[in-house]
Amino acid sequence: MNRKPKDRDFLETEEGLLFCVVGYLHPPDGYTAYLKYSPADEGRWRRSGQAYHRNLSFYHAHQVGETLDFLQARYPAYVRYCSVRNMLFSLVPRERVRTYYCPEERLAEIIHAPTDPLEEEVAHLAEAIHDVTGIDCEYLGVTGSILLRIHDPSFSDIDLIVYGQENVNRLRAAVRDGVIPDLHPLDEAFVEQWCREIVLQHHLTEQDTRWLVARRWNYARYGPKQRYVSFLPTRCDAEIHETYGEYTYRDVGVARLRGVVADAQESIFLPAIYRLQHARILVGPEVPVSEICSYESLFCQAADAGHTVEAQGKLEEIDGGSRYRLVIGSSHRTGIEYLRVVSLDH
Repeated sequence: MNRKPKDRDFLETEEGLLFCVVGYLHPPDGYTAYLKYSPADEGRWRRSGQAYHRNLSFYHAHQVGETLDFLQARYPAYVRYCSVRNMLFSLVPRERVRTYYCPEERLAEIIHAPTDPLEEEVAHLAEAIHDVTGIDCEYLGVTGSILLRIHDPSFSDIDLIVYGQENVNRLRAAVRDGVIPDLHPLDEAFVEQWCREIVLQHHLTEQDTRWLVARRWNYARYGPKQRYVSFLPTRCDAEIHETYGEYTYRDVGVARLRGVVADAQESIFLPAIYRLQHARILVGPEVPVSEICSYESLFCQAADAGHTVEAQGKLEEIDGGSRYRLVIGSSHRTGIEYLRVVSLDH
């Protein structure tokens, strides 16, 4: 593989387990990833006669924790303590990887020779994005069930990757301007149901939920079938700066804070990073916190520079106390975690 591992790549193990790569920090001998699908006797997702069960219906810290319980009971070799991040998580050793799936390679195959109606839709959408935005298709990819070839054209969604901050900004502008052919906003009934589910899953207020949903430009419907589409911003190689072991992270409890966002440019990615200034702890250890790091995609692009935010999550000490960050969406199951804007001006 001639590129760095990236968020939302997939890999398949010797047992046929299908893992989704998480983030960009991976040990030299393996990959940080969570279990998404596992072989089953029956299932909606199929490939070459093999059915698959979806172990994770959506990415949420508590659901990831449940996949860890499943792996510890059935496949303990894939659960390991990470001394760099001071956490128990699923890590796939390189020697146990049977196939590594790169979204951009799969999309190139689909554009060259789609094999079913859904793949034809994917090819048309990618080409439309290229025509409107000028983004080269090599900076686009497809992930999820289509990447793994376990999709079903009757119900599967399209999860399209866009690599690099500049390309993400160009795509976001095109989506918001409504200039991509056959791409349509989500209907009001769907958004209402979405809001209700978010309120229940994340224990947010209706007002906070509507703020977050209104900022989610990267979900839409496409084509005559009104296929559900997500656009997933992902770092390109040049934007992956940290190497495994460069810093160490230690859990120092749960905290709630308020602070002013100084820089939100990296909030488009997962994990979303918000650089802070004037941060003060409301509940928890009194330490200087320099950033919020969210592994929960709901809080990507949730605030802009200059916004005052309140957040609750796991407090981490970096390199023995040289700096601190607040983490949302960790696998530690710390209870209610959130990020919300409390003021547009500081």
